[in-house]
Parts: sequence; C-alpha cells; structure tokens
Amino acid sequence: MSSPGDQTANLLNNLTKPPGSLGFLEDIAIRLSEITGVSPPRVPESCAVAVFAGDHGVVEEGVTPWPSEVTSQMVLNFLSGGAAINVLARHVGASVTVIDVGVAGDLKDLPGLVRANVRAGTRNLANEDPMTDDEVEAALNVGRVTARDLAKTGCDLLATGDMGIGNTTPSAALIGAYCKKTAREVTGRGTGIDNTHFERKLAVVDKALARLDRSEQSPTYLLRSLGGLEIAAIAGFILEATQARVPVVVDGVISLAGALAANAINPQVREVIFAGHRSTEPAAQIALDHLGLRPILSLDMRLGEGTGACLAMGVIQAAAKITLEMATFDSAGVTNKDASQ
Repeated sequence: MSSPGDQTANLLNNLTKPPGSLGFLEDIAIRLSEITGVSPPRVPESCAVAVFAGDHGVVEEGVTPWPSEVTSQMVLNFLSGGAAINVLARHVGASVTVIDVGVAGDLKDLPGLVRANVRAGTRNLANEDPMTDDEVEAALNVGRVTARDLAKTGCDLLATGDMGIGNTTPSAALIGAYCKKTAREVTGRGTGIDNTHFERKLAVVDKALARLDRSEQSPTYLLRSLGGLEIAAIAGFILEATQARVPVVVDGVISLAGALAANAINPQVREVIFAGHRSTEPAAQIALDHLGLRPILSLDMRLGEGTGACLAMGVIQAAAKITLEMATFDSAGVTNKDASQ
C-alpha cells in the first residue's frame, strides 16, 4: 500500500497542470501528507506562533549596542499587538503566544503573557556555561508544554518565534559547534551592528567555541555550554511537535539553532520541520544545509520574532488547498497528454 505522501504525489500529477509545474509547492503538500498521515493533506486552519523570550549574559561583552532592557520592552509590544509578528500573524490568521522563559526584567503577571521564567537571563557564555543541566531541562520542558497545550486546543500548524537581545551570539556559537564551523563562518551582524561590535561578537563566539570539550557526548551539552533559555525552549517545542506529528515552521537563525539542538536529541525532528525562510545571517544557510531543509521564502529578512515562519504559513496552506480545490483532468474534462498518446 502506498504511503500518504505517495498518494498525494500521484494526486498532484493528475491535476490540470504539467507534472511538477508548481515546483516546491508540490513538495510542501507531499510533506504535509507525510507528517500528518493524511492524503490529500488537510488545510491547516488553526495556526499558532510561539514567541519565547529570554535575556543573555553575553550582552555585557558589548556584542550589541542594544541594552537587555529592550527584551522586556519588546515583550510588552508583543502583548499590545504592535510588533511585526503581530501584524503578520493577523495577516495569515495565526495566534501569537508569548512565553517568558528567561527575561531578566520584571514583567509581573501581564494579561496574555505565559510566565515560565527559568532564571533571569543566562550567564555570560564568553566565560562560563550559560545554563546548568537542570536549567536546560526546565527550558526544554517549557517548550514541550507550550507545543502540547497548543496542540490540545486544535492548533495544526505551529511556528517558532524568539525575542532576546544578544541572542544571535549564542545562536552563532551553537550553529558553529553543531556544524563544525569557525566563528568567522557563522557570525553575522544581527541587528546591523557596526564593525566594533562585530569584532567583539566574533571574538566572543571564537572564545566560546574554544572552551568546548569536544569529547562530551551528551545531546544537551552544547545547549548547556553555549545556548540560551529561549533557544532551549524552541528545541523543546520542536521535540513535542515531532512527537505529536504536528508540522512546525522554524524561523531564522535563533530558531534554527533551536532546531539543531532538538535534532541532537531526536533526529526525527527533521520529519516535521518546515524552514520558513532563509535569514540573511550567515549561520542560517549553514544550519539549513546541516538539517537538509529548503527554505520556503527568501526575502532578505533577519528580524526574528517568528516573522519569516509566520509568512510561510500562508504558503503551506496554499499547498494543501491546491490538492483539495484544483480540478483533475477527468473532473475538468481536460485531455491529459498521457491519455492522448
């Protein structure tokens, strides 16, 4: 018996178009069937973006001109609906859940905020492990619970988002470690930093990679040694989505670092992941190649928050709709070239 993916591939070849003429859109529809076990794939109707927020001790190294206080200020912006992710989520009809997994500022009990703070920001990865094993596991669990709760409410397409001043530094370090690349290969300019901040950032990533014990085999070692609380939560979110067989769209370089961490724990995560877009950060393409993922969009974006993943949700919905709403040659009374030969 053919698999749901094969069934969808056969269906696509019988629609009123030349075989393969919708390109990657057809691959997306096939993957949806493979993930969910249904052919033709259902159109995801309940889309949700989870934005995990956390601060980073490495900011004290001068890797960014933005102060850590901006993390909590942006969380307030998310909650009020004024950030880019809110606009794009409204556009595609997705919900936005904001989770405080490691914000240093006092956010109190704000309406709409999920309070799951593991600690008030990570330690400085330039000099020490940013998290303990217990903190890594707690942050992973925050992500797992978030995905589980969203799936329980009927969400059938998830997306990863992030907020954390300085978080492209641990992301670059993680991607460098997982993909065996140098600091210069993976370090980008993040928010658009100047040369002075970039050189500091490059030195920090290089220093962090140099202090790793390359003989350590624990799947969470790199996450503990280089990561961030929101990155660990993203990894847990992807792991739970994998177990529930709910497709999850990963965003840019921070989310890809989380995806690599999840992949180190369970390589089956690649089966449920869609890459939302290709970030302009150099580490993003390296991570995509390592995971074997093709990005849906390439719009020169580097904001984070889940913006690229959110936009890609509309393309995934369109891929499913093609299989459900487009006529076959038989139903439309159109001669198939194969039938005419």
